[in-house]
Amino acid sequence: MNEKLTDQMEAMPKIDLHCHLDGSMTLNSVEQILGRTIRVEELEAGECCRNLAEYLERFRLPLQCIQTEEGLRLAAREFLLDVAREQTKYVEVRFAPLSSVHEQLSCRKVIEAVLNGLEEAQARCGVSWNVIVCAMRHHPWEDSLAMLKVCREYLGAGICAADLAGDEASYPMEGFRELFAQVKQLGFPFTIHAGECGRVENVLEAVKCGAARVGHGIALSGHPEAQKLCAERKIGIEMCPTSNLQTRAAKKESYPIREFMDAGLWVTLNTDNRTVSNTSMTKEMTFMVQEYGITEEELRQFFCHAVEVSFADDQTKHCLLKLPFGELPVGCSRKLDV
Repeated sequence: MNEKLTDQMEAMPKIDLHCHLDGSMTLNSVEQILGRTIRVEELEAGECCRNLAEYLERFRLPLQCIQTEEGLRLAAREFLLDVAREQTKYVEVRFAPLSSVHEQLSCRKVIEAVLNGLEEAQARCGVSWNVIVCAMRHHPWEDSLAMLKVCREYLGAGICAADLAGDEASYPMEGFRELFAQVKQLGFPFTIHAGECGRVENVLEAVKCGAARVGHGIALSGHPEAQKLCAERKIGIEMCPTSNLQTRAAKKESYPIREFMDAGLWVTLNTDNRTVSNTSMTKEMTFMVQEYGITEEELRQFFCHAVEVSFADDQTKHCLLKLPFGELPVGCSRKLDV
């Protein structure tokens, strides 16, 4: 690892639009909530992960941690303090409220516990944030709609958008047309996990449903017409390299970052799951530079894209564009010291 390059990456201001709370819980918070020592291997997917389904198994312990208001508050607080350590200036953290709802914990209490934890951390670290609420593919869509109607009440007050996550291979987009037709009627903006498992039809269906962004979108590779459609509509492509390689959504030698950039797609760089993937924005940026020759100016362009396609309000976007990554002209090609 080039320490000088890592230092350069760490110093840059960052935005992360695709980051799951349960997959990004710090080891300390998991141990504190569960009251026992946890081996790192229990939380990380590792390089031997074979597919998305196996990757998702690493969420078992984190999900146990967010079954109480205190657990949710602590998880959210420690998460934001953690991302602040690498110069993150804005993050859209997502989680699935229904994964925490039970007889003793209502959807409203789940939401407010997470918002309270983030507010508590922001007072200490100053990182701006919003929350994306996820419907899970394996839940009945009627239950997801009921949850999203509650979350809609918090739109603009901590919650910024909805999402669809989970096992895409087993639950393709066709089964969620009605759900997102109603979400759209609610005036609730949304992103959708699509194209993570090699099926471009899921991406096209997500765009057709009205998604402003697509989570991962790897299946767009090799489909120029689909890429053209997404570029024309300025669909944000939330790329998560480390996660994509672990879940076998893509191969290292053919990761489509350059292909997507050349097609004019609105690419953003993200972590997906900081703990499960043992990653950070600094690591993702360093990896992009070392493996694919991404320049500093191109990294800054990723973050300018992130501001534009974020679900932040106009005032927040205006402030973010004043950060150093918003000041360089597009098209520069200064190389980093790799």
